[in-house]
Amino acid sequence: MQNRLSFNIQAQPDDATCGPTCLQAVYRYYDDDISLQRVIEEVHILEGGGTLEVLLACHALRRGYRAAIYTYNLRVFDPSWFEPERADLAEKLGRQLKVKKKPKLTVATRAYLEYLQLGGEIRFRDLNGSLLRHYLKQGKPILCGLSATYLYHCPREHQPRPDHPAMEYDDIAGSPAGHFVVLCGYDRSNRQVRVADPLRQNPLGAGGHYYEVGLDRLVGAILLGITTYDANLLILTKP
Repeated sequence: MQNRLSFNIQAQPDDATCGPTCLQAVYRYYDDDISLQRVIEEVHILEGGGTLEVLLACHALRRGYRAAIYTYNLRVFDPSWFEPERADLAEKLGRQLKVKKKPKLTVATRAYLEYLQLGGEIRFRDLNGSLLRHYLKQGKPILCGLSATYLYHCPREHQPRPDHPAMEYDDIAGSPAGHFVVLCGYDRSNRQVRVADPLRQNPLGAGGHYYEVGLDRLVGAILLGITTYDANLLILTKP
């Protein structure tokens, strides 16, 4: 496979820790020795479990990394804020926060405001193979938040009871599920992307953490990550 990185990832300890597990794997790739347990403890977890990519990025910024997020999350960002000229994103987010009161949007917006204050970049451009190759050719893994439901082509998921934390497949009562993975290779000849997936028992890896998936399917999964406030790419650069 062209542009294939030597990248290793551990198994996520539970259903809610895919994000910190991916982040710790990127740290290890850059020879940043930090334990998975410490990353899990330090990354902000949302009420109900899971996290947001911007919260992972804030953790990296605090460790001295540079961070750039490519966003496709139209719940949070309006395309006109980037074209034809880039608007003051903090000002736009602050104004939007006064108008829209949905709880998860509020959490995401405040996280993005902190991210900008910490020096993070937010970019908006078409998602295609050229963008992925650009970073993989530089030896930079790409941490992305996407729709597991679309990536795996599996049933939606449902938590049967509040005291039962594990999610179960349920094509009727279920909702789309988000997930974090790391892109670590790209083969231009057959338009296949190599994925490092922290979920060991994932439907695509045959019991392992690594597999190749078609570019079109991956792009669809990333864009549909908007259903869970994901739909983004995170590029970290070691200081």
